[in-house]
Amino acid sequence: MPSQVSLKLRRATLEDAPALIDLIVALAQFEKLPPPNAQEQKRLLEDGFGPRPRFEAWLAFWEKEPKPVGYAVFFETYSTFRATPTFYLEDIFVLPQHRRRGIGSTLLRHCVQLAHDRGCARMEWTCLEWNRKAQQIYESIGARRLLEWYLYRLTRDGMESFLSAQNSPAPGSDLNSCNVEPSGSTESAHSTNRASESGHCPAPPAPSTDP
Repeated sequence: MPSQVSLKLRRATLEDAPALIDLIVALAQFEKLPPPNAQEQKRLLEDGFGPRPRFEAWLAFWEKEPKPVGYAVFFETYSTFRATPTFYLEDIFVLPQHRRRGIGSTLLRHCVQLAHDRGCARMEWTCLEWNRKAQQIYESIGARRLLEWYLYRLTRDGMESFLSAQNSPAPGSDLNSCNVEPSGSTESAHSTNRASESGHCPAPPAPSTDP
């Protein structure tokens, strides 16, 4: 475990946005996935540091390095069965040249502590199938891989195709139209949220096996 002198964790601010985006791009490169483009980066700034933040980001600073060397991004989802929030860890990453210093483990422990302190009943994340090292770390702290649930993803294009098709639903479809009363507010509550130094798989929260 690194000392407080060598490692510092703090919540990211708008001034940290360029460094945070650099780390997100580095994670995408590590996972061999397309990084966020210019428009997506702009949305990241608004969603992370705008008037209604959709996620919370924490940065890891090592000794005298001028820029952060790792980060974690997370947010809260909600379990209706448990009637409690779930802490969803979207990203956790440390630059390759700064690994094996306990930075990733410290970031992960900090996230676990935040989840506990904020009254979350569960903490969840996803991991790429080939990232065996990360899987071993997760399992060593008591996390278990869910086998009972399949993860589904509907993209923006899929949403538009589905919604367009509802104008003429297929015969025998169970998806029926209904009247929906407008809510009093369109705002949704969000908390300000892969673990190990190896990164994770960017995917939406998977459902949990226990209600």
